[in-house]
Amino acid sequence: MTHSDNGFFNSFGGKYVAEVLRRPLDELEIAFKEAMADPSFIKELETIQRDYIGRETPLLFAETATKLLGGAQIYIKLEGLANTGAHKINNAIGQCLLAKRMGKKRIIAETGAGQHGVATAAACAKLGLDCTVYMGEVDVRRQQPNVAAMELYGAKVHAVTSGSRTLKDAVNEAMRDWAANPDTTHYVLGSALGPAPFPDMVREFQSVIGREVEKQVKERGLDVAAMIACVGGGSNSIGFFSPFIDKKEPALIGVEAGGIGDGVGENAARMTGNAGREGIMHGYKSRFLLDDDGQALPTRSISAGLDYCGIGPQLAALGCSGRIKFTSARDDEALNAVKFFAKNEGVLFAMESAHAGAEAIRLAPTLPKDKAIIINMSGRGDKDVFITSPVFRKTEWLSFLHSEIERLEANEDIHTAQIMGK
Repeated sequence: MTHSDNGFFNSFGGKYVAEVLRRPLDELEIAFKEAMADPSFIKELETIQRDYIGRETPLLFAETATKLLGGAQIYIKLEGLANTGAHKINNAIGQCLLAKRMGKKRIIAETGAGQHGVATAAACAKLGLDCTVYMGEVDVRRQQPNVAAMELYGAKVHAVTSGSRTLKDAVNEAMRDWAANPDTTHYVLGSALGPAPFPDMVREFQSVIGREVEKQVKERGLDVAAMIACVGGGSNSIGFFSPFIDKKEPALIGVEAGGIGDGVGENAARMTGNAGREGIMHGYKSRFLLDDDGQALPTRSISAGLDYCGIGPQLAALGCSGRIKFTSARDDEALNAVKFFAKNEGVLFAMESAHAGAEAIRLAPTLPKDKAIIINMSGRGDKDVFITSPVFRKTEWLSFLHSEIERLEANEDIHTAQIMGK
């Protein structure tokens, strides 16, 4: 099940959209297939991947972590070293390059943790495209560093105030914008979900991760028992897993956001929780957290990028078939993984990626020492300082915030006095 069958992965996927979006989706599908068959497009994409994104990214042997945990050797795919700090740039560059080929001059995107928004804004700056990013008001507050970065790249950031004010609602607003402006605008959907052809398209642009891992594993002669990735919508995981999907080994493990508990509204577990069910939302059929009326249930996660009520259709199908095993990690486990890998490997995981790190900490001691496990560190944790600092160093963080407020207020007073003096 490497690719969809007419937009479907078994019973999941499809193109459940209003008629106004069917034409731009059909045009996009044709343009994507033509581009991927065009050697000049592939060459241009590979050049940008090398010179701008910084590919290939390293595969790090986590020697100290391996010794401390015992069992399997732990390797980390360092996608956080890609330009803009996460895997999201792989898809953003691919889609923006495609949009430019199609003659589109305006790009819109949705974002949760902000990494996709940052990547899209950077890609647009690089390729000379106008950029607008929709981001839930809740996520705008907790991911201010990424909002600032998007604006530095020249993007316009719209805080979405409807619904739960998180990623789900940002997707809704982006879809509305695209439906109103299909001729001039391309929607760079950030994850491997939504209506066809987005799941196939995003997977293909992200599969560079998995292809590099496959090459790096062969170069080192590793016997890989398991590959582990966090799963929100699923762009990093499906790209990471892509070359291995049709093989029996290694084990593919997707880690969902366990949040703070098993109750409704306490997590974002679609495949492992007790509230996930089949449904249709945002133009595709998959597994979602839904109530009895088919409406999205509230979600919760310390990581904004995993805080989504649905999962990509290919991942859902692979989970139901058993090819991908799904687990979950709670907020405290992810935080502990951040500390563990930072202290022992000098690698700062993003909160999303730390969910995969938490699973590796559990799994490694149960496997033989001649086996390897690979974690996809989909992003680095610089962006999460406003989330982790209040947990790890609350007193110092409060002191810093108070001093910053005092400094800014003092500067405002000085500025006001200067204006009045003039």
